[in-house]
Amino acid sequence: MKVTINAVHFKADKKLENFITQKLEKIGAKYADIIGFEVTLKLENTEVPENKITDIRIILKGNDLYASKQSKTFEEATDIAIDALKKQLEKYKNKAEV
Repeated sequence: MKVTINAVHFKADKKLENFITQKLEKIGAKYADIIGFEVTLKLENTEVPENKITDIRIILKGNDLYASKQSKTFEEATDIAIDALKKQLEKYKNKAEV
């Protein structure tokens, strides 16, 4: 399982990359169909404090799952996106079992 992290308009530090990788590896351990993850971190030039965007794509056998969330910090945006993806994974798993 591969985790690819891309940062747009800034350089992500190792602490943030490790945080994201650890979170995604936990999900990857639960689902055998996951091939990898693609994460894009974006920093928008707005005056709003919620200018950090995390896009996560889960690469599966078949259809991919995607979530994009915006927040004050990348960690918070990542957590929210992962929560959304967990719900999508449950739906995917239930469909696969039927």
